Order: sequence, then structure tokens, then C-alpha cells
Amino acid sequence: MNDAFGSAHRAHSSTVGVAELLPAYAGLLLLDELRNLGRLLGDVEEPFVIVSGGAKVEDKIAVLENLGGRADAVLIGGKMAEDVRSDNPFSFHAVLPTDVVAAASADADASTMIVPAGEIPEDLMGLDIGPDSVAAFTEVVGSAKTVLWNGPMGVFELAPFAAGTLGVARACAEASAFTVVGGGDSLAAVSDAGLESSFDHLSTGGGASLEFLEGRALPGITILEDPTP
Repeated sequence: MNDAFGSAHRAHSSTVGVAELLPAYAGLLLLDELRNLGRLLGDVEEPFVIVSGGAKVEDKIAVLENLGGRADAVLIGGKMAEDVRSDNPFSFHAVLPTDVVAAASADADASTMIVPAGEIPEDLMGLDIGPDSVAAFTEVVGSAKTVLWNGPMGVFELAPFAAGTLGVARACAEASAFTVVGGGDSLAAVSDAGLESSFDHLSTGGGASLEFLEGRALPGITILEDPTP
């Protein structure tokens, strides 16, 4: 019985090897992941909004290319927004922050200032999306009927740079929509805000979730005798 969706994208002895020798089935958690993530790959209720963040745009390119063309809006924050602003790798329009919280260093007692995105002084770093961007993202998410959020808007672990990520978490939680959140940092932010029960699905998958939403076959699932809900 495989109930470890988080490792289903790996062809390991525990996920594939045993299932080649013995009857193997999906556990309830794994079925729940397939059921809820699978909704994002089918005919979703619109407007469909994707919120993506984190440090590396490379980590999300395949997912966003697979889903972004079907989304009504793709909102991007975090460090990856700077990469997209300078060299957009996507075939669709992405909504980027208009302002950022900047500081000289990522410290809990750092002095911060709000600056326009794309105009960060050379001696500072953009470490969170700014209040105007939070308001704009909140408005778009608030009109959605389906929301996928993966990745923080900044260095949310530190109080000076947490407002953007927590603002997105609250916007998603309050939306009258089918809401899915994935990624360890996003889940941690949801937990910090005490909003776990306000989301329809909290994905445990990490890399498995991303690969599943890319449309890739996961070895730990395809080997199962009954992998469908």
C-alpha cells in the first residue's frame, strides 16, 4: 500500500520495486492528492488563477508552461519575478509585482523601504512584494474560482519580509474558489497564518506535485494496480 505521494516521482525500491513483486494499491492520502491535483489538469472552473513564487524560475517553468496557458492569470512573486522581468521564459503573459520591500540584507532587524519593482537601488535587495502588489494580487485572487499557489513572495521567515506571502495566503484562504497550495514554504506560511482549514487541498507532494502538474507520469503511481480515485 503506497501512501507516500511525496516520493511517487522516484523509481525507488520502496515505490516501484516492491510493487513489481507484490499486489500494490494507492493509499487514501495518495488518492486524495490525485483527486485534487487532477482537478487542475482537467476542465477547471474559471477564472483560474495561478500564484507562483520562490527563488528559482527554473523550478517552475515546466509546471507554468503546462498550466499557464489555460490560466486566466498567472501572478509571480519572489526572486523568480526578477528573473521573469529581465528574461521572460514563458509563452504567456505573467503579472509581476509593481513594488517590492527592499533592504540591504535579509535580517530580522533590517531597515526596509518600499521601491518600484525594477528600480531597486544597487546596494539593496528586493526581499518581498510590496503593499501595492499585495493589493493587486489579492484583487485578482478574490475573483477566482480555481486557485493554485506554489511558492512564497519573499523571505517570509523574517518578519520584515513576511507581509507579501501572508497577504497572498489570506487572499487564497478567503477566495470563494477551489484552492490548492503546494510547496514546503507555502505550506509553512499557511501554517504560520493558522489558515490550514481554509484551503481545499494542502499538497504534501513537493517535487511529486510539480511533476504531476507538469503532466509527467510518476513511477510510483503508474506501477499501482488501481491508481485512480
